[in-house]
Amino acid sequence: MNQPMTLTDEQRQLRDVVRQFAEDKIAPNAAELDRTGEYNWDNWQALVAMELTGLSYPEQYGGSGASLVEQAIVAEELARVCASTSLSFLISKLGMLPVLNFGSEELKAKYVPRIVSGESQCSYGLSEPDAGSDVASMTTKAVRDGDDWIITGTKCWITNAGISDLYTIFARTSDDRYKGITAFLVEADWGVQIDKLEHKLGIKGSPTGVIRLDAVRVPDANRIGEIGQGFTAAMHTLDRSRPTIGAQAVGIAQGALDYAVGYMKERRTFGHPLADNQGLQWMAADCSMKIEAARMMVYRACALADEGDPYGDLGMIGASAKCFASDMAMQVTTDAVQFLGGYGYTSDFPVERMMRDAKITQIYEGTTQIQRMVIAKKLFS
Repeated sequence: MNQPMTLTDEQRQLRDVVRQFAEDKIAPNAAELDRTGEYNWDNWQALVAMELTGLSYPEQYGGSGASLVEQAIVAEELARVCASTSLSFLISKLGMLPVLNFGSEELKAKYVPRIVSGESQCSYGLSEPDAGSDVASMTTKAVRDGDDWIITGTKCWITNAGISDLYTIFARTSDDRYKGITAFLVEADWGVQIDKLEHKLGIKGSPTGVIRLDAVRVPDANRIGEIGQGFTAAMHTLDRSRPTIGAQAVGIAQGALDYAVGYMKERRTFGHPLADNQGLQWMAADCSMKIEAARMMVYRACALADEGDPYGDLGMIGASAKCFASDMAMQVTTDAVQFLGGYGYTSDFPVERMMRDAKITQIYEGTTQIQRMVIAKKLFS
């Protein structure tokens, strides 16, 4: 296995270029984006201009053909300055992974170039009000009607709700708990309604909402994979997307630590910089070690996905990376607030935003408890 312990020269160059881009174009908008809670189209257009929207899509559809490791590098660097923008970067890939891995060639040829160019964005419609961690309990239904399907149901916790023009929707096509779920790619204009936008603790610049489909007609050509293959497609997708949420968590933590270290070098108490305090130095050293450990776990999981998961380890390794990184990010950002003392608790400094943003990484795409269930299932199988 070719699992990277260090980055290649090209990957380091990518990291450096994206870091500079993030500092110049994304970071200046981060505080205002968090304050207003509005989607920032300037940031999105900046991603498009940098061709990051097509980074990890196949070259045959206009993408750059980058690896998942490289997608993780970009997600981390964006999250280092603005978690909301990193989520804008990641969400369409989550929505399109079922299409890329299970969809027909016609479906891919029609929609993937739109995502690559930035013309379209895609959301992932899996969770429901009574089917979150237990997604097999979903009640959204798709009923065959000639060459179409009629989809009715409600999906919640939808990232990019109201922004995306495409939605990957999982719906029940039979009563079988697992084999009765099928996936569809639905255009918003066909009747996807936004019932509610959530008011959240963090990632405020990335809208999260409840969407509703009332007898929305979807052509069978927009079915993703075979009838009854939806649950398999959903789990296959999450195995490959969870490591990039780990990368997001790493970026948030790195941004918080970088800011705190810079602050402690400048801030003087009792006649000396805070950075001279050995107790704080050791706290910062612990933060740095945990970030690096999480980063290596994320790279390993992404490399496994890039290799095609040859030994069937990705589910466990991806869950481990996502779980460890998200728990680490919550701890490191909390420590960063502590490093700044009272100032860290105010919105004049970015670490409190980073602490709020870090929390969601322990929840979405499977809570830390669900990740531990995935790991334990593998251990005891």
